[in-house]
Amino acid sequence: MNTDTAVQVSTTTKDTEETVTAPVLPVDDRTGDGYDWLDTLTGSPWKVMGAWGTDGWDAGSWPYVFFATATHRDETGTLYGYGTYLEGDTYTHWYRAEDACHKAITREVFWYWKHGQADGPAHLPATAEELDDEFTKPYGCIHRC
Repeated sequence: MNTDTAVQVSTTTKDTEETVTAPVLPVDDRTGDGYDWLDTLTGSPWKVMGAWGTDGWDAGSWPYVFFATATHRDETGTLYGYGTYLEGDTYTHWYRAEDACHKAITREVFWYWKHGQADGPAHLPATAEELDDEFTKPYGCIHRC
């Protein structure tokens, strides 16, 4: 098991600009592909997110692009994180507000849909901000999440 799964780092939340300590998304050890990278999530707070939107449109383009989400509690409250694996590189983003995290995920997933790099809804608007609510929530979320 990769020990990087337990690493915590000091980072700044994207929405409140607080300095917090939160789990880092495990890095790619460059010995395999994205499917091998998924194994690094085992034992970590990170869970792969294969779909986005209430009907479950593709999030990412496996095995090249994966999304993962995590929550973490600190002394102030709950932090909401999402990370991406992009052909071996990993990026982590933390938010204090769950809604802010969902908006950020939506913007990134929308980019992949809009550019034909992931299977998304037909007839997309010009921007992610114009998406109907059903496309801006975690897969399986029927009510406000």
